[in-house]
Amino acid sequence: MSQSRAYTEHSTLAHKLREVLVLFKLRLASLVVLSAGLGYLMGVPQGAFSVVDLMVLLICGAMLTGASNALNQTIEVKEDSLMQRTSDRPLVRASLSSAEALWAAFVAGFAATLGLWLAFGPLTAILGIISLFMYVALYTPLKKHSPWAVFVGAFPGAFPPMLGYVAATDEFGLGPGLLFAMQFMWQFPHFWAIAWVLKDDYARAGFQLLPSKGGADGRSAFLIFLYTLFVIPVGMLPWVFGLVGPYALAISIACGMVMLVPAWKLFLSHDRRHARQLMFASFLYLPVVQVAYVIDRL
Repeated sequence: MSQSRAYTEHSTLAHKLREVLVLFKLRLASLVVLSAGLGYLMGVPQGAFSVVDLMVLLICGAMLTGASNALNQTIEVKEDSLMQRTSDRPLVRASLSSAEALWAAFVAGFAATLGLWLAFGPLTAILGIISLFMYVALYTPLKKHSPWAVFVGAFPGAFPPMLGYVAATDEFGLGPGLLFAMQFMWQFPHFWAIAWVLKDDYARAGFQLLPSKGGADGRSAFLIFLYTLFVIPVGMLPWVFGLVGPYALAISIACGMVMLVPAWKLFLSHDRRHARQLMFASFLYLPVVQVAYVIDRL
């Protein structure tokens, strides 16, 4: 093999690998992976913490999330091509074929599931499989047919901290259930705020993600405010049940109020600017509150 040909093949392989990383959306998946890691830190018994276990969890979580994203994009190539925010994705640009995306997804998904099974047992691995299935097979196709897609998608979206907690303890219980509940409720104002900001783009692809059939109307604004209000008491539940102390309680209430203010303004104004403020506030809420939970457990 000539040197130039070897260089070309190496460059092509490197390019494909870079495109797979783009396909997996690892930067955006970091919030999911962080949530799983913090769930592990919440559940791990005193003196049982393992850096190796935490790294395995984070790596497997990243691969599982990447596989979900890849399968989602394989299904939605046409829709992605219609939206400005997704028009530069690898499958739309044809820098990766659908077959290559599927192979990457299945390899990553299988490796992640096997890694979770070997490191933490079947319970954690099964949770990972259920999460991937619900996201790809239920949430993804439902997005074009009903606003209930957000409700369905909130289930796999709330799995990460629960999965991390179960990985640390190898059992279900109150702790992982409370972490699931908090992240489940958080997702409604989070994704509805995104849907409001991107309503025109989503409309091009035929996605129905706002809670009202009328889209960005008064009913959607009211429901966004109402569910943002619900985030506050649900975020307090770990304190109510003695899982965390008053420090985490105060942080969760304060962060909930940071979300509630733009949600109220959106209810009054229906202004996309306030939806964007709520979106960014929700990005802040989840890691800050979950880190506070962990710190309060130390």
